[in-house]
Amino acid sequence: MQVLTVSQVTSRLKELLESDLLFADLWISGEVSESSKPASGHTYFVLKDASSQLRAVFFRPNYQRQRQMLDYLERGAQVVVHGKLTMYEQRGELQCIVDFVRPEGVGLRQAQYERLREELEEEGLFDPARKRALPTFPKRVGVVTSPTGAVFHDIRNVLGRRWPLSELVLAPTPVQGPDAVPGIRFAIESLNAMGDIDVIIVARGGGSAEELWAFNEEGVARAVFGSAVPIVSAVGHETDVTICDHVADQRAPTPSAAAEMVVPDRLHVAARIGGAVAAALNAARNVCGRDRVQVEAAVARSLRAIPDVARLEQRLEDFERRATAAVVGEQRHRRQRLDSCVRQLQALDPQSTLNRGYAVVHKDGRVVSSIRDVSTGDGLMVKVADGGFPARVDAPGTRRRRARPAAQRGNGKKPPGGEGVQKALLF
Repeated sequence: MQVLTVSQVTSRLKELLESDLLFADLWISGEVSESSKPASGHTYFVLKDASSQLRAVFFRPNYQRQRQMLDYLERGAQVVVHGKLTMYEQRGELQCIVDFVRPEGVGLRQAQYERLREELEEEGLFDPARKRALPTFPKRVGVVTSPTGAVFHDIRNVLGRRWPLSELVLAPTPVQGPDAVPGIRFAIESLNAMGDIDVIIVARGGGSAEELWAFNEEGVARAVFGSAVPIVSAVGHETDVTICDHVADQRAPTPSAAAEMVVPDRLHVAARIGGAVAAALNAARNVCGRDRVQVEAAVARSLRAIPDVARLEQRLEDFERRATAAVVGEQRHRRQRLDSCVRQLQALDPQSTLNRGYAVVHKDGRVVSSIRDVSTGDGLMVKVADGGFPARVDAPGTRRRRARPAAQRGNGKKPPGGEGVQKALLF
């Protein structure tokens, strides 16, 4: 026989309680007794009826989310609470961890609705900041509703009248009964999986609270929240507000109103297009008229700015004649200068000097320009006009005196180193 410790027993009991789905989602009605609120902020109380009692705790985080619940936990109050059963192992006591409290007269469904609404609101599923705008001109509109009711036909008629360009795609599903919640979830997921749906209408006609209850279930709310496509909720009549309405991107009072919400009115669009076209034409006419005046003024300025081609041609011809004359004159002047230079060069040509009867005397390949360059017996080469011949110095030459400058003539003075003016000896 196996012997267990107290801790093992309480731990096993806790596991059994928390693994039971019934005890994990439990609604309990009873009278509040022994309510206490210590400094920790938690609220401890006892639920009892005529024959039994159950300890319960309402932890501070939940209380901060729903402050008004504290008013319902006064001693002697009849309440309905939601929570889960567990085992407080340290004391070996069974207790209920409460997350929602309402007076007993509210009714179970209403309590369930309020609890889920508050829970989802705290998670941010109702946050207006996350709601998306609907497309202006949807190409494909998905509809989640029953294929047998009048809702789909009403939506189809409204779309065909207002905007026949949109294609309607039906995702059929039960909208009440036990198959409604999984059917609605599957229909929303199927439309999202298509990838080309622009907006989804989740719709159902009017009915009792029990008939509309599927749209208050958490599964439907989370399917609507998880949709990648904007969703319009149109469940029941205008006075019927479901959790699906709170989560959806837009709420319509009726399915027909939802159809009008998701597509534009073609007549209104046609009128707007006509007005835009007329405004564009008027603007174009105004712009064209203004530009025409500017173009005409520019053409007039261009015509005035056109040069006198005939006068410019005449000036060009005159420039050409003057340039030609200048070039010819310059060529003539340069030719004259060239001829003068040629004559000068010819006059300075040693051969010309030789042709006039002069001779050039060379000694050892150098020109003899002074009698001091030769001595008696030196061999010379004498070059004349038509050739040359050798010669020899027989006696030293006589040096001729240089003529006195004209400035020194008539002053009676003899130039230095001379005995008077002597006549220059020519060759």
